[in-house]
Amino acid sequence: MNIKSQKVSFGEKVGYSLGDGSANLIFQMMMMFQLFFYTDVFGIKATTAGMILLIARFFDAFVDPVVGILSDRTNTKWGKYRPWLIWTAIPFAVFFVLAFTTPDLSERGKIIYAGISYTLLMSIYSFNNTPYSSLGGVITSDIRERTSISSIRFVTATIATFVVQGLTLPLVNKFGGSSVSSKGWFWTVFLFAAIGIVFMIITFFSTKERIAPPPNQKTSIKQDFKDILGSRPWKSMFVLTLFLFTTLAMWGSSMSYYFNYVVDKRALFGFLDKVGLVGVQDVGMNGWKTFLDAFGLIVYDAENVFAVGFSFFNMIGQIITLAGVILLSQFLSNIFGKKSVFIICLALTAIFTSLFYVISPSNIEWIFVLNILKSLAYAPTIPLLWAMMGDVADHSEYVHHRRATGFVFAGIVFALKAGLGIGGAICGAIIDSFGFIANTVQSTSAIQGIKLSASLIPAATFFIGVIALFFYPISKKINEKLQQELTDRRKMS
Repeated sequence: MNIKSQKVSFGEKVGYSLGDGSANLIFQMMMMFQLFFYTDVFGIKATTAGMILLIARFFDAFVDPVVGILSDRTNTKWGKYRPWLIWTAIPFAVFFVLAFTTPDLSERGKIIYAGISYTLLMSIYSFNNTPYSSLGGVITSDIRERTSISSIRFVTATIATFVVQGLTLPLVNKFGGSSVSSKGWFWTVFLFAAIGIVFMIITFFSTKERIAPPPNQKTSIKQDFKDILGSRPWKSMFVLTLFLFTTLAMWGSSMSYYFNYVVDKRALFGFLDKVGLVGVQDVGMNGWKTFLDAFGLIVYDAENVFAVGFSFFNMIGQIITLAGVILLSQFLSNIFGKKSVFIICLALTAIFTSLFYVISPSNIEWIFVLNILKSLAYAPTIPLLWAMMGDVADHSEYVHHRRATGFVFAGIVFALKAGLGIGGAICGAIIDSFGFIANTVQSTSAIQGIKLSASLIPAATFFIGVIALFFYPISKKINEKLQQELTDRRKMS
């Protein structure tokens, strides 16, 4: 099959992207709010909550390879990877709701419930997201089309992120009356879960697998392990993904505490008043404010400013991220190559992240400016990670004359989830060690711990990802060469 026959319609690209929209409704909730939910809503100590996130990774070490092995060996009329999307859609939503439900239990009971529900959610995440990510590697072998698919995919993912980061706390307030209402959290998550099911079904029906393993390829689990563990591109991407998502989870978790306990709420209230997000109770508002108030995005006093302020902060960041993904990612990677763009943009992201340590909690304008700069720097990297993993699967096929796309992606999904757990555990351990106590005014020491977990520490782990990229050997020139070679081989098959 030649590359020209692997052009993908815009409709199929959008359909594929909705699957990541579905996954991100869940993933962003876990990354941004899981630790906060455990400590401030469910009442679990921060270090214990962090350990729950980390311990689940031991199960992933077994689950993720199994998912890769099973999906690579699945053979149906719909393909290898698409069926898993429809099989897991409803269980994914059910476990999502359970992970944000707060049954009335003892302290020990809460810990056990949280551990089991979170582990089940992470396991079904693997059974859904590994095949979904692998599907992106077999829709086409055209490197420009693959980057285009990834870009559209992450436009949708960014919109889902915008919804979760921007509307979660306001919706919780609407449904439950406060940002720590268990009822509010349940109905907000239930709404996201229902949308996620619909998106995943659309992805299943709108996509097509076009790349198959070489027809004479023999299945061998031992060889699958040998191929990826001997692959320098895969090892580089594994380390990058591990530290990237460790950082994102740490920073995402810490920023909810940063806004709730560090940022000057009076100054934040004044800033929101300037941008039109403050209302007066029992006084009529104009149409725009009435619309915002329907989503809980209007604040009435400085004491309740956390939900709206943090949501607005996230929304601004995601708008900038969306613009960066659309305008810069494919444009820059086509000129300079994925690796070079990733290195420069991730290094800039680390620098801007570190600067949150020195900004005054009352300087709200600069907190938002720094978020804009960080989001713009990070945006071009978002589609590149998964596009580069497709290139890694191609590189493995090029070297070994056999293809195991699901197994390649399974290892990276494990790194992603490990990063999610490690980042949350680090954040919980740091703020706990500095004396954090939920739902109280924090000590100077606790504030210092929150600031470190939101700035200097995640900046350092971002830079480890930058170092990993220097060991990634697939340059733009090499990528074009191996794509042509693989195309020639497939013509002869």
